[in-house]
Amino acid sequence: MMKWIFIVLMFGAIACSPVSKISLNKKFRSIETKIQNHAGFMLYDPQQKKELYAFQSSQYFTPASNTKIFTFFTGLTVLGDSVPALKYFENGDSLIFKGTGDPSFLYKYAFDSRMVFNFLSQCNKNLYLASDNFFTDELGPGWAWSDYQYAYSAERSAFPVNGNFTSVAYNGRSLKIAPQIFSSEIAVKDSLDETEVIRDIGSNRIIFHPGRNYKSLEQWEIPFKTSRQITAQLLSDTLKKKIGATESTSWALAKTVYSIPADSLYKVMMQQSDNFIAEQLLLMCADVLSDSLKPEIAIEYMKLNHLSDLPDKLIWVDGSGLSRYNLFTPRSIVKLWDKIYAKVPRTRLFQLLAIGGKAGTIKNLYKNDPPYIYGKTGTLSNNHSLSGYLVTKKGRTLIFSFMSNNHPTSASTVRKELEIVLKQIYTNY
Repeated sequence: MMKWIFIVLMFGAIACSPVSKISLNKKFRSIETKIQNHAGFMLYDPQQKKELYAFQSSQYFTPASNTKIFTFFTGLTVLGDSVPALKYFENGDSLIFKGTGDPSFLYKYAFDSRMVFNFLSQCNKNLYLASDNFFTDELGPGWAWSDYQYAYSAERSAFPVNGNFTSVAYNGRSLKIAPQIFSSEIAVKDSLDETEVIRDIGSNRIIFHPGRNYKSLEQWEIPFKTSRQITAQLLSDTLKKKIGATESTSWALAKTVYSIPADSLYKVMMQQSDNFIAEQLLLMCADVLSDSLKPEIAIEYMKLNHLSDLPDKLIWVDGSGLSRYNLFTPRSIVKLWDKIYAKVPRTRLFQLLAIGGKAGTIKNLYKNDPPYIYGKTGTLSNNHSLSGYLVTKKGRTLIFSFMSNNHPTSASTVRKELEIVLKQIYTNY
C-alpha cells in the first residue's frame, strides 16, 4: 500500500513540476528554426532573487517599444505625482511662459487640459511664448525618415498642442480639418483611385486625393511641422486671445503650473504604446534635471545614477523605441522590471501595464481568467518583444523578457509561438 502511495505522489510531483530547461531549450531552438529569427528569453523569480531559465539572455536585440520601460522607470524616478505643464514669470504687463514638454494639452486621449487652459485663458496680462529650452531635433535619431507623415512619428516639441498632428476627415462629400489653422494648407488633386492624404516632407502643405473608391468615412492623423510660431498660433486660436512669441532666459524666479497625474501618461504609454507620450516624457524628465529639453540628458543621468547595476551596457537613444539604434539584452530588461517591482506597489503598477486579454496592446492576446500577463510589447517590422510579469496558476509572480529579431514572418506568428511557452510556464510553475 505504501509503495502505491509513493508512486502516486511521485507521479503528481512530476506532472506538476516546472517546465524543464531542456524542453524550453528545445522550444526556443525550434522557434528560431521555424520562423528563422534570433530569439532571447529570461525567466526570473523576484521573491527568491533567482534566475529560473535563460536562453541567449545576454545577447543584444532591437527592443522596439520595450524601450518605453526605460522611459517609464525614468519618469517614476525623476517626475513627481503631477506633470509639470509650463513655467512662467511676470514682467510688468506681460506673462512669459514656456513648455516643459507636457504632451497632454488637447491630446486625443481626452486628458484633462483645464489647468493649463484656464491659467492661460484667464490671465489678464499679455502672453508671450518662449521656446529657448528646446535643444534637440524634432525627430529622433534612427527614426525612419519616411514615417514623418504618420501619427506614430509625430514631432517632439516644448509645448505640444493636439499631439502635434492634424486630423483630417472625409465623408465622400466634404473635408473636415482640425486644428482649423491648417485648412489653408490643403491642396486637392484628383489623381488617385484610392482616397489619400499626403503631407509634404518639408512643410505643412497637405495634398488631398479624394479618389473614387472612398469609404463612408475616412480619417487621417497627419503630424505637422512644429515651430514656436505654429505653437503660438495654435494657442491663440484655442484660447481666443493673442499669444506672442519671444525669447527669454530670465527663468530664475519662474513658477510652474501642473496639469494631470503622471500615472495618466504612464498608463497610455504602457498600454497603448503611445510613442509621442514616451518621447515627451523623456523631454520632461530632462527639463526637471537641467531646465533643458534634451533627451540625452535624462538618458545619461539614468544610466549613471539608476541603471549602472544592469548586467549589460545600455545602447539607448530615444524614449519610444522608434529608433533601431536602441539595443538591450533580455537579462537587462528583467533586471529593470525587478527594480520597478521594488519601487512601485503592485496594485498601482499592474493597472498601468498592458494586461493579457484585458487591456492595451495585448487585450486580444494571452487570454486567461484571471489575467496572467502584465507587461509591455514592442513591435517594429521584423522585430517583436514582450516582457513583464507572469502570475502563475499557483500564484507565483515571475518576471520574463522575450525578444525576437530579424524574423521574416509576421509578428502574429511569433506571438503564437510565444504564447505556447508562456502558458506552459503559467501552468507548471
